[in-house]
Amino acid sequence: MRFSRQILILQIGVVLLLLVVGFALVGWLLWGTLRDQYGERALAIARSVAVDPVVVQDVAARRPGGELEQRVQEVTRRADALFVVITDDNGIRLAHPDPAQIGKLVSTDASEALAGKEVVSSVQAGTLGLSVRSKTPVWSGDRVVGEVSVGFEIGAPVDELVRLLLISMAFAAGALALGVGASALLTRRLNRLTHGLEPRELTELLYEREAVLHGIGEGMLAIDARGRVSARNDEAERLLGKPLPVGAQVSELDLSPRLDRAVAERQPVDNLLAVAGNRVLVVNSRAVTRDERDLGTVLTFRDRTDLDALTRELDAVRSLSDGLRAQRHEFSNRLHTLSGLLQLGHNGEAIEYLQTLTDTSIGSSGVVGESVRDPYLQALLAAKIEQAQEKGVRLTLSDDSWVPTAVTDPIAANTVLGNLVDNAVHAARMGARRPAWVEVALLAEGTTLHVSVVDSGAGISAEVGDDLFDEGVSTKLSPGHGLGLALARQAATARGGNVWLADAGGEEQGALFVAALPELLEGVS
Repeated sequence: MRFSRQILILQIGVVLLLLVVGFALVGWLLWGTLRDQYGERALAIARSVAVDPVVVQDVAARRPGGELEQRVQEVTRRADALFVVITDDNGIRLAHPDPAQIGKLVSTDASEALAGKEVVSSVQAGTLGLSVRSKTPVWSGDRVVGEVSVGFEIGAPVDELVRLLLISMAFAAGALALGVGASALLTRRLNRLTHGLEPRELTELLYEREAVLHGIGEGMLAIDARGRVSARNDEAERLLGKPLPVGAQVSELDLSPRLDRAVAERQPVDNLLAVAGNRVLVVNSRAVTRDERDLGTVLTFRDRTDLDALTRELDAVRSLSDGLRAQRHEFSNRLHTLSGLLQLGHNGEAIEYLQTLTDTSIGSSGVVGESVRDPYLQALLAAKIEQAQEKGVRLTLSDDSWVPTAVTDPIAANTVLGNLVDNAVHAARMGARRPAWVEVALLAEGTTLHVSVVDSGAGISAEVGDDLFDEGVSTKLSPGHGLGLALARQAATARGGNVWLADAGGEEQGALFVAALPELLEGVS
């Protein structure tokens, strides 16, 4: 049996049980009320008879029948009672609806009434049958001389009770119909809300949902139509680097601008790159609808940080290999020149040419080797110098640069310095000043590395300057850019530092970027 049908039957059973219990309680209360009403009526009649002077005189004289009997018959007829009985102080009948019972002892206990107490609403069986009766003493002065008993046939209150119960039954039937209808509507609504699924199926769906959410390697964030978090997995919180409580407004979570736009625009998004903390995430977004009802948006996240780190390392190695290949070609040309001079017998010119090559080699290597002792920074600068030369840009290290120790986090250093240098080379290459140049300054202050990069480009416009470090903002015309400066700032702030635009550029130079990277250098021993 379906659970909804079980609920319906259970609700109907509860309504029936309540109605039966309520009906029985009402019947019991009605019976008590009717019995008390008839008892009070009988007591009132008995009192009126007990204070009649004729009755008091005849009872005190113990005179049966006669005028006493006439009064009893008249009261019985007027009150439509079953009986009115008068006895003396010994319980011997002095008046009775059946003359044959006069002179006999009453069939019910009269001791309480003869003791001066009233008996109200007592259901007893006598010579005339079962009845509701009340009894009161007959006083002559301060002495009880007898008692008066008045009773009504039990059928009278029973008939009244049946009439009231029939009326109550009509109301009970209406209540039952209303309860059954409400239960049916509630069951129908339950089916609509659960889409006809049984509790067992809902439990299985919950287990499957948890397995899917926490079993996949991607981060997942579900947002309802009102912009609140409706579901998320642990991977999403790990990748975004912040808690994502269910029910929280997405606008209050301080996500990256690209993620906020993806949620607000409600358009399908494929492979959007976004920065979260020190991670680069690939984001996909889909709006979800069912039966033309807007259910919200689902975003999935994949971590591209490690891949980007490997890509940057590969680019550095490739740049270095390209630089070595260019140096090999240049060295080969120099050897050919030297060989030609020797073969032609120009020994003096050959020695002078060789001396020139040696001085140039020593000088160029000393600029980096003596100022910057860290091998990672040396390799990066050497590769960037070769890349810049291929693009027609002269990249130099400033004379006041000084880094006497090794870096503790090469990836952070390469992320900040590499992105700043790449942007500067591009700006110098696209600028109008010639020759195009870029100057890098590296300075150690304790364990903090200070970086400044300036170029000969056109500088940064005021419109872009305020949002320059936001992801997706770039001065480059081709798409797919806008992450370099955001990554550089994220890497710096993760270590307690920062990256700034110190000078937007002017007539003599282009933009000047500076960075501070605390705890990046080893201490000087």
